[in-house]
Amino acid sequence: MKIVITGGAGFIGSNLCEYFLSKNYQVSCLDNFATGHRHNLRAFEGHKNFSLIEGDIRNLEDCHKAVEGADYVLHQAALGSVPRSLVDPITTNEVNVSGFLNMLVAARDAKIKRFVYAASSSTYGDSVGLPKVEEVIGKPLSPYAITKYVNELYAEIFSRTYGLETIGLRYFNVFGRKQDPNGAYAAVIPKFVMQLMKHESPVINGDGHYSRDFTYIDNVIQMNELAMTTQNPEAINTVYNTAYGDRTTLNDLMVSLKKYLSNFDPAIADVQTIYGANRAGDIPHSLASIDKAQRLLGYQPAFSMQEGLEQAVAWYWENLK
Repeated sequence: MKIVITGGAGFIGSNLCEYFLSKNYQVSCLDNFATGHRHNLRAFEGHKNFSLIEGDIRNLEDCHKAVEGADYVLHQAALGSVPRSLVDPITTNEVNVSGFLNMLVAARDAKIKRFVYAASSSTYGDSVGLPKVEEVIGKPLSPYAITKYVNELYAEIFSRTYGLETIGLRYFNVFGRKQDPNGAYAAVIPKFVMQLMKHESPVINGDGHYSRDFTYIDNVIQMNELAMTTQNPEAINTVYNTAYGDRTTLNDLMVSLKKYLSNFDPAIADVQTIYGANRAGDIPHSLASIDKAQRLLGYQPAFSMQEGLEQAVAWYWENLK
């Protein structure tokens, strides 16, 4: 079986490439390296079942080339980050909406068996109910959130109109190995880890009581595999929360990071935390219901947040110190 992984040089995409190569799939990676990194692909360059197409999902021709002869698409390519979308909504829309539509068209034309795509917990917007249930969303709070919701609408239309099987995975704060700690829009966990390793004071936006359903990368890989391979007709043409199903405040996250990093450098326990203003577009609390994924896909997350965090910290210490 051949899988196309868009954004395969990114954090989640490169982990998916590695996993499915280990399962003897043929894997084709499409990436323009705008946010992905070539070093994420180094381990499987030259692998007999791996191919790289350097291209852009905003170019329909590149999308058609990528899906030629493929069975499945795992669409991870996107311009992430709520703050980035507030600064540059136009590029965010071009990549996340126009690029997504290009990939759907290419997948339809190539008669792809199933199109699994990265959706987002940002789609819940101003919905205040917890836990978040797939069928109940609010109004989006950022251009990024709008683009990810539009993805779901387009996927539904392509399923109904063209018979393309689609499954969306609403990722909740994914973290783990290969996640980039650098740049203005770095995710909070790798950013905090790097600052603590340098004995620099991390800045928490707000008072630290905002909470997130932090989700370890291996749980996300599991959900992608289940979504791609399920034979349950009730399980397709819908969306799923992709999470652990528990929430952690930013203050508690900082305590855990210091605890695990102190095993390598005891001085990290004494690094002070700074508190700043809340970020525009941020959702105060995020907690997923994973009941639907458990019921229809048989999902059972293999890693708790703490188990994943301990592994992630060890990876960062070994690879980035």
